[in-house]
Amino acid sequence: MKKKIPGAIIKTAFPTIFQKPATVGYPFEPLKIDDDYRGELTYDAEACIGCSMCMRDCPANAIEIINIGTKEDKKFKAIFHLDHCIYCGQCVDSCPKDALVMSNNIELASLDRNNLKVERE
Repeated sequence: MKKKIPGAIIKTAFPTIFQKPATVGYPFEPLKIDDDYRGELTYDAEACIGCSMCMRDCPANAIEIINIGTKEDKKFKAIFHLDHCIYCGQCVDSCPKDALVMSNNIELASLDRNNLKVERE
């Protein structure tokens, strides 16, 4: 027994054959990402003064700033827990020295949670 396609489906489907697809071809085509997109955090250790404002303002407790230097030579290391981060940008806004910046890197998915703990010096 042969099934018939209702006329309403043909009227809807036929014109869409010639239209541009509504989706993108990612990952086979690069994505266009806005300049102000909130992706992975980048850290400038030389600009960091260790005030920990980013840690205090982070609503997800996704940032740790650790002093790895001596009293004379102050060096700081940042640990980002990307599995906790909600990418709100509050840490970037609260940093008085602009040591934190949101990048356009959005490819952060991982099957291993340990890969989502990023240390930057």
